[in-house]
Amino acid sequence: MHGNRDFLLGETFAKLANITLLKDPSVISYHGHSYLLMHGDSLCTKDDDYMAFRAMTRTPEWQQKVLSLSLKERREYASSLRQKSQDMTSLKAEDILDVTPEEVINKMTEYDVTTFIHGHTHRPNTHHLTINNAPAKRIVLGDWEQQGWYIKITGTQLSLKHFPIPALTA
Repeated sequence: MHGNRDFLLGETFAKLANITLLKDPSVISYHGHSYLLMHGDSLCTKDDDYMAFRAMTRTPEWQQKVLSLSLKERREYASSLRQKSQDMTSLKAEDILDVTPEEVINKMTEYDVTTFIHGHTHRPNTHHLTINNAPAKRIVLGDWEQQGWYIKITGTQLSLKHFPIPALTA
């Protein structure tokens, strides 16, 4: 599933890397349970600036324009976008940067699931909810700066796990 920094990767890359790109959102069934998987950025509906940026970057015209740049130009552009994002994020209230609770409930209801897994906000946690008088949970994966995150399923139990990412050496 695409995230903020890899949404330009396509089927050619997926084939070469021997991976399957999941659509955002995707519902996965495993041992009789359905899990809603989303990147999570579309849940941050109070962040108007980000939502506008997201809409722009998902257009074929914008993507083609960026992909037509040289690799050096793309890296410079990505770096400038990342810096601008960090600058803007530092000025925003925490509730604007997090998911909108109503949107979480809307999505879980729309897809008829009681377990929702997403990233983007990178605030790893398991949130216990009640939706339509039934227990539900939202699991948030952390970022992949210092460690990687995954969900381990044992029987019907889900647990949020992480592992260290070794530093890259030249």
